[in-house]
Amino acid sequence: MSILVTGAAGFIGFHLSRRLLAEGVTVVGLDNLNDYYDVKLKKDRLAILSTSENFTFVNLDLVDSRGMAELFKENSFQQVVNLAAQAGVRYSLENPKAYIDSNLSGFLNILEGCRHNRVKHLVYASSSSVYGLNTRMPFSVHDNVDHPLSLYAASKKANELMAHSYSHLYRIAVTGLRFFTVYGPWGRPDMALFLFTKAILRGEPIKVFNQGRMERDFTYIDDIVEGIVRLLPTLPQANPDWDGAAPDPGSSPAPYRLYNIGNHSPVKLLDFIAMIEKSLGRKARKELLPMQPGDVPATYADVEDLSRAVGFSPATPLEQGIEEFVRWYRSYYKV
Repeated sequence: MSILVTGAAGFIGFHLSRRLLAEGVTVVGLDNLNDYYDVKLKKDRLAILSTSENFTFVNLDLVDSRGMAELFKENSFQQVVNLAAQAGVRYSLENPKAYIDSNLSGFLNILEGCRHNRVKHLVYASSSSVYGLNTRMPFSVHDNVDHPLSLYAASKKANELMAHSYSHLYRIAVTGLRFFTVYGPWGRPDMALFLFTKAILRGEPIKVFNQGRMERDFTYIDDIVEGIVRLLPTLPQANPDWDGAAPDPGSSPAPYRLYNIGNHSPVKLLDFIAMIEKSLGRKARKELLPMQPGDVPATYADVEDLSRAVGFSPATPLEQGIEEFVRWYRSYYKV
């Protein structure tokens, strides 16, 4: 069996690919190695994956419609995990076109590939950002999410709509995953844990937005991967009780489902920083700043649907996850 993992040189794609390879799965990993963040970090991840004879790397951009069509045609992918995307809420304010290209045009090429090549299951990354202005906690996939606060969030909501239309039209089994603040070893340099660790070790101030009055449902990378691996063989089924007069956003009469993958335990930002300080043995110099455009004050995942579907919900304690990241960071950067 061959699985296509897009964004294989990225944070989640790397960890998922490594897990699948360890289980004997043949993985074709796609990435365009863009310079949104340190390309060396991406290449070092790929170097680890490439030690497996079951891994094939394809340097290709999702936007390349001809290249994507050929890739699908030349391989008999039974399953596709789309993790490639232009990430980052704040960057979407600076370079909105990148999000349209990768997250919309690129995702269309994924859907077309699945449509024309009889892919059995498409699993794709959405984001907790889609909850936008929603304030009812915890966030549930059964709530409407029609008020995104950034173009990034809007592009992820658009992915969910695009995926549903293809599932309805062509009966493609599609599962969308809303990830909640993923962190861990080999993480992205633009994420809070990486930024804070780097600055504290250098004796530089850290930027703390909304005066520190933020809460995030931090989710350890191994829990994210476990959720994906368990869902891959779990084909979504049409909901026979779905009612167009009272539509459920989390299911459909098509083979389409949405799941949150989060630690379902929000943590205050200042407590998060205190845990990093403890792990590093150093105090942070905090620069308290106002809320940034596109940000939300809190996230909190309802994971009951995930637990019912695959008997799993994330549970890695934040202190443990931070320790693992700091250990990796010190080793990788020789600090």
